[in-house]
Amino acid sequence: MILLTDELRERLLANGRDPGADHVPMVKFFNPLGEGVWLATELDANGDILYGLADLGDPEIGSFSLLEMTSVRLPFGMGIERDILFATDQPLSVWAEAARQAGSIRAAERILTSGARSRRDGA
Repeated sequence: MILLTDELRERLLANGRDPGADHVPMVKFFNPLGEGVWLATELDANGDILYGLADLGDPEIGSFSLLEMTSVRLPFGMGIERDILFATDQPLSVWAEAARQAGSIRAAERILTSGARSRRDGA
């Protein structure tokens, strides 16, 4: 799987040119066989270092390497994947706080998604 489409790459690079903003995550990567979820908001000009929220057991904001993610080899010929259905309108700060409170990005996603659904349905 291609981890970054050209469109996502351009959006992340644009966010990377405005590093002080509280950007909305553009892409979610995950380990399909275990722990590991990353939400990326920015990409640096060299095209390798992403910035966002990483969760390898303890959610934290920071940088991570696209090259390292693409080089991960999991059992059964699998690797890190991109969640093609991921979409959010919540900025990184909201995701980080929800992940810290819930204990993981996956748990935060359930909370934030159900909240968005409630707002959309008028509840």
